[in-house]
Amino acid sequence: MATIRISKASVDAAMPLASGDVILWDDRIAGFGLKVTPAGLKVYIYRYRVAKPGQAAQTAPRKYTIGRHGDLTPDQARKRAQELAAMVAQGVDPRQQELDARAAREATVTLVEEQARVQRDLAFSRIAKLWLEHYKNDMARRASSVAMATLIVNRYLMPALGDTPLPHVGRSQLQPVIDSIPSHKRGIRRAVFAYSSVLWGWAMRRGYIDANPILAMEKPPAPAARERVLTDNELTRVYQAAETLHPIWAAFFKLLVLTGQRRSEVAGIMWEELDSATATWTIPAGRAKNAKAHLVPLAPVAVWLLDAQAGGATWPQRGYILTTTGRTPVSGISKAKAALDTVMSNEGPQVDAWRLHDIRRTVATGLQRLGVRFEVTEAVLNHVSGSKGGVAGVYQRHDWANEKRSALEAWAGHVERLMTGITDTNVVRMEGGR
Repeated sequence: MATIRISKASVDAAMPLASGDVILWDDRIAGFGLKVTPAGLKVYIYRYRVAKPGQAAQTAPRKYTIGRHGDLTPDQARKRAQELAAMVAQGVDPRQQELDARAAREATVTLVEEQARVQRDLAFSRIAKLWLEHYKNDMARRASSVAMATLIVNRYLMPALGDTPLPHVGRSQLQPVIDSIPSHKRGIRRAVFAYSSVLWGWAMRRGYIDANPILAMEKPPAPAARERVLTDNELTRVYQAAETLHPIWAAFFKLLVLTGQRRSEVAGIMWEELDSATATWTIPAGRAKNAKAHLVPLAPVAVWLLDAQAGGATWPQRGYILTTTGRTPVSGISKAKAALDTVMSNEGPQVDAWRLHDIRRTVATGLQRLGVRFEVTEAVLNHVSGSKGGVAGVYQRHDWANEKRSALEAWAGHVERLMTGITDTNVVRMEGGR
């Protein structure tokens, strides 16, 4: 194999052959050479065999391209060949090192791109928005459940997590969110925990995360069961105070008392849910908490309240009954309750703290005290528990319609008696009671 001293003169003099590459080897540095292609391209190369210390050299030589002539001078190429020779002498494979470095660079670029994707596409703010849209579009969801989910995301989760990538959110980020809620608000703590579990479970099923961290967290204790029942005197004051409010709110609070239905169901009552001929109100499954349509017989005083809202005995065919806009159900229930409490405190002794749901419990308790059968009370409240749960719920198909009417009319009679001044006792047996 002929060798020459690779220099500017020898490189300039090197001529291509039409039959193939011409390779000129340096006479000083073994493996250092110049390759001339048939097209006249001149490239500096280095050929070598690598062996680790104490081992025989590799039998198959490897080639390393140093660079093109023009981009490098012969002296620069020689210097690089010397560096490569030193690496080989130490058992380092220059070509493999270059490949490893390239792979490392590509891995770094991939990692950076993946981190950017996670930061952009999997930010909590974005995933939470997608989940809420999915949650709202689920036809089985009640409006109150959607409202609670939205509240929890916007008021509790978003301020704490913001654009943090969802895969980076774990127990150490979620637990402080729950701990920051005052301990006496057990209900909202429990709700944040429950809705967060639903959100993260949905994200896991979509492949956004690998695990649901909520599953490894301790569930907050449930709120203590409430037992507050309004006395007849308190119920009288609630009913009378309601009469001082705007007619819409007066009707709202009175219908709560007369029907025993949930506040969201009463607030969203619509004319198309009513049948004036039979004096009944059918709460559709989509608005009922247990997703079961519910027939509520209307006592004469309740019908009178609805007549007042309609402006006469002929009821509209459709639309919200309790509304200030005509397009949406009445809102601002908490403010209305506060106004009611203010009236009550201004017109008599202080009433112990109470909630609107206590009215529903009061109706249930009042029906029992009037002698109404437990099954009928459950039917009035649209409860799927107790007498309507389990096997009994499968085979017991009686709808208690007549019994519910008798019960609610007896209860309305009790309320009317209270309004006429019978407030000295908490137990009054009404006509029609059992």
